[in-house]
Amino acid sequence: MDERNGGTPKDGRHEQDERKTEGDVRSDGGAGADGRGETEEERADRRWQELLQEIRVAQTGVQILLGFLLTVVFTPLFHELEQTDRTIYLVTVVLGSLATGALIGPVSFHRIVSGKRVKPHAVVWASRLTFTGILLLLATLTSALFLILRVATHDPYVPWLVSGVLAWYLVCWFALPLWVRTRYSNGD
Repeated sequence: MDERNGGTPKDGRHEQDERKTEGDVRSDGGAGADGRGETEEERADRRWQELLQEIRVAQTGVQILLGFLLTVVFTPLFHELEQTDRTIYLVTVVLGSLATGALIGPVSFHRIVSGKRVKPHAVVWASRLTFTGILLLLATLTSALFLILRVATHDPYVPWLVSGVLAWYLVCWFALPLWVRTRYSNGD
């Protein structure tokens, strides 16, 4: 029995409900900041699950790309490349490695801080790592495409073609989401 709640048994449910209410209501009496009525912990859990789904997509792509890049050095053609192409290759491999590290980082981050009651902060930092990984993946893909087209064609239009693909990536990955965000958000 707990005298604070009128003599009813304390089974933890009442305490959970109080915590939910406290984190759920803003000072102006409305629901949580996103209108979902979530506590900070619930929001962090949801955002963490969403982030994991996003990371799964990006991780797979960057790991496959890096795997292929790492094997190139062992092919006979690699030794015939000009020094400029070898430099582009090395930059591409380093960018791919950095992207892989940034996109796998949130998993390690979660393991290290798990159970320490810092999930809202962990989600923010893991999100930053993921966004950094996406930027590095963009650079890796652009560099790899530039190298492949340069070696395959030796044509002067390669930089223009790569610029067009880069513009497409920028539209798909950043411009369109930002447009939707500003167009359809309710000013939050």
